[in-house]
Amino acid sequence: MIERLEARAERRSAVCGAGRLVWRAWGAGRPLVLLHGAWGAWTHWLRNVEPLAARRRVLAPDMPGFGDSDTPPEPHTADGLADLVAAWLDAAVPPPAPLDLAGFSFGGIIAGLVAARAGARVGTLVLLGPNGLGLPRAPLPELRRPAPDAPPAAAREVHRGNLRALMLADPAAADDLAVRVQMDNVRRARFRSAGIPESDALLRALPRVTARLAGIWGTRDVFAVPYLEERRRCLARFEPGLDFRVLEGVGHWAAWEAAPAVNAALLEILDGREAAS
Repeated sequence: MIERLEARAERRSAVCGAGRLVWRAWGAGRPLVLLHGAWGAWTHWLRNVEPLAARRRVLAPDMPGFGDSDTPPEPHTADGLADLVAAWLDAAVPPPAPLDLAGFSFGGIIAGLVAARAGARVGTLVLLGPNGLGLPRAPLPELRRPAPDAPPAAAREVHRGNLRALMLADPAAADDLAVRVQMDNVRRARFRSAGIPESDALLRALPRVTARLAGIWGTRDVFAVPYLEERRRCLARFEPGLDFRVLEGVGHWAAWEAAPAVNAALLEILDGREAAS
């Protein structure tokens, strides 16, 4: 599936800060930019790009320090990364062209900061399970690390267990493809995001966001449960008509585990923006 989508993608790169940022694009129409989570890459959206690209021009970058993109200089901060992504966005979708943003987890934090910088040309900002709101969360499960000399099969099972503990509610969703995506992305992640999800970086950016806000969370997201209502109320402070979707029985990586529901929700949210305008 990865190779098939790569073959259909427009793969591009551009100077971004002191390095280069790589992104992939599919489809035609109003641009929709998808920002991946921490320890991730464009493949966090593997099950979403084709359905979304049937109606949109989908751009999925590897943010600096992830995947195929170069590593930004330290210190690694949310604002520094958002500055780089916002500069790339102006090159990939030159102003004043309108666009929409969606960000998963850590990518939702960065998407909020980028939307604050991009101003009115971002029509809709969809947040999929981010923190960065200064809100409480339950203690996270302890993850395992593969032994340095672990055979490949054993390493895969460690990653599969971590996906089931942290990212996916349905054990069957941690299939071989999910494990491959996770292992590839963890191996190539160089951006040090520690501390950013626990901060209020997104909360501080939201007063400057003019885009219409929407949220998608799973009822079994270990990063949010049992504080989903606090997240809804927080976002509703900035968007009185907030479209806040809760997916029953779904974990943190909703775009993978419940791809059809997430794809439908994203298109409904975006179509709602167009109807309102």
